[in-house]
Amino acid sequence: MGAMEDCCVTECTRCPALVDSRSRIVNGVGPEDADLLFVGEGPGANEDEHGEPFVGRSGSVLDDTLRTAGLDRSDVRITNCVRCRPPENRDPKTDELANCRRYLERELATVDPEVIVTLGKVPSEHLLERSVAVTKEAGDLEEVRIDGVPRRLLISVHPAATLYDRSQAEPFENAVQRAAELAGVADSEGGQSRLDGF
Repeated sequence: MGAMEDCCVTECTRCPALVDSRSRIVNGVGPEDADLLFVGEGPGANEDEHGEPFVGRSGSVLDDTLRTAGLDRSDVRITNCVRCRPPENRDPKTDELANCRRYLERELATVDPEVIVTLGKVPSEHLLERSVAVTKEAGDLEEVRIDGVPRRLLISVHPAATLYDRSQAEPFENAVQRAAELAGVADSEGGQSRLDGF
């Protein structure tokens, strides 16, 4: 097991292929007490370069959609199933997901979110431990035990899906909005952060 402080992995060499392809470990970002936690698959080239999940085009889609739901990126926690970039942006392999699982479980335990939102097929299947038809199940809320703790998990398409298939934009926006409402962080006015009223 690599070294981990709270939610941050500082060193890990469990996946040789990922150690070779990464330039850094990409940890989750956002408050360690966020009510809403988004889980992606793994870092891509932009994420590996910047050391932050969901930067680049899919990150812009996520940021815009959060704003539509009355949230800011800084209000939510964003992380990935694996913290190192897979070569050629391939999907993480089963053993790589397993190697990184403990880090994700510790991050979930620390943050203790009201709702987990899985972005795409890999994180949905990884945390639900079954096959998931993401486009059909987007917006579905499931109860799942993660490391023995019951969690509410909302399935969503990946923000990148909206870039090459515009019909995915609405299900993505609806999923984020529903997650915000379930977590109790949605702003009824929309577009303004909930702190503005105070």
